[in-house]
Amino acid sequence: MNESMEAGMEQYLTAGAAGAVAGLGVAVPLGAVGVLVLQQAMRDRRAGAAAGAAVAVVDAGYAALATAVGPLVAAALAGVEAWVRLVAALVLAVIAALGLLASRRPAPAGTTGTAGTETAAPARVFVRFAALTFVNPTTALYFAALTTAQGDTLRGGAAGAVFTFGVFAASLLWQQTLVVAGGFAGPRLPDRARVWTFRAGYGLVAGYAVTVALPLPAL
Repeated sequence: MNESMEAGMEQYLTAGAAGAVAGLGVAVPLGAVGVLVLQQAMRDRRAGAAAGAAVAVVDAGYAALATAVGPLVAAALAGVEAWVRLVAALVLAVIAALGLLASRRPAPAGTTGTAGTETAAPARVFVRFAALTFVNPTTALYFAALTTAQGDTLRGGAAGAVFTFGVFAASLLWQQTLVVAGGFAGPRLPDRARVWTFRAGYGLVAGYAVTVALPLPAL
């Protein structure tokens, strides 16, 4: 009985550690979303915390889905991956265009936050960043490939839940680290410099959209 309990505990610890590594693996590379989390924290730390939480929630959601149906999803998308990437790229391009346009508008009188951008409510920021992370095909494919490689070890059951929690905890910790860094740097940057960092961030989103879209699907 004790050996069985020890084996089960070891399995859960392994699954949790694997989830933490997976969460850091998808979060630490500072791509477009990470840059935008930093920028949101520079504008408003509370909204930045909401943005980071949204990214972690979606990461965990993809991990949970992948542990359950990752191999089935990969098989279902076989042959149409290019079209899925193209749709995601179009969504990212729209987000980038809206962000760049918003950065050109003067801030309304009496608002706080960065020049050229009005401070947003944390709930709205959460929804926006959840959507931005959700349409990132790299995250979905990352977890699908990872959980498929793990075989039956993580698929379903308690081990899958522990793995998903590890992903969430690691991703949330990293995103909130970015929020602290952005909140520290934001008040110390001149308004003009902050405006250009926001434009650079949305420019990175636009560039990422092009990267996601290529190669284009064959007609």
